[in-house]
Amino acid sequence: MFCFWFLVFAQEEQAINEEQLALIGYVIFALLLLSVMVVLFFVTFQKRKNKLLLDQIEQQKVFDEELSRTQTEIQEQTLKHVGWELHDNVGQLLAYASMQLNMLGTKVPEDIKSKVQETSDIVKDSLKEVRALSKSLNNDVLLNMGFEESISNELNRLKRMKFTSAELEVKGSKRDFSEKKHEIIIFRILQEFFSNSVKYSEADSLKVILNYTPNQLTIIASDDGNGFDVVSAEKGSGLINMKSRAELINATFHMTSQPNEGVQLTIKYPFND
Repeated sequence: MFCFWFLVFAQEEQAINEEQLALIGYVIFALLLLSVMVVLFFVTFQKRKNKLLLDQIEQQKVFDEELSRTQTEIQEQTLKHVGWELHDNVGQLLAYASMQLNMLGTKVPEDIKSKVQETSDIVKDSLKEVRALSKSLNNDVLLNMGFEESISNELNRLKRMKFTSAELEVKGSKRDFSEKKHEIIIFRILQEFFSNSVKYSEADSLKVILNYTPNQLTIIASDDGNGFDVVSAEKGSGLINMKSRAELINATFHMTSQPNEGVQLTIKYPFND
């Protein structure tokens, strides 16, 4: 009798253990399923979050590019207007003053003729500089002159004004820019570099190298001035303006400088075939 009840109890205990094991199995499966769902939810959420962040970054990039492009266009229009004013108004006034001085030179006493002639020469030189400057400010004139000729014109003007030497060296076979306006943008970057050299560098010479290769144009502009701290300069509007212009045309921009060793600007412009 005792054996009978022992067998019954053992069978019931075995049935309970099987139920417990089944329950434990269900719980483990449910936990695993829940874990997978949580992981999938987290991954999906993270992907959506990353996509939103990328979209925001892209929108900000497009906004910054459009803002930079608009600022560049406004600057070009302003420079073009100033160029016209210099050529049409200031240039005409200087030409008239030169003509008047030439007429006056024939009527003044001999002892002051040399002074009148000296003043006339200064006015003529000023007229020449104004006309050269007006060319470098008007993008229509620059496009007609061509990229290399525009740089030569600017270097010659600066040489007359300040520098002992201002040279342009061209290497390789010339290639056309992807867009004509890209010539203007690079020229404006170089103008900003030249302007900084005039104002701050105390340099004696300038040099620009144009190196044409099948895939890109490498432009190296340098002076032999006193240099500057690049880290501090990166916060200035001039360097920021040059960088933003380069980014508009997918060109790389790099500037290096050492105290008393001058400044070197390198621009790499890719040709899009």
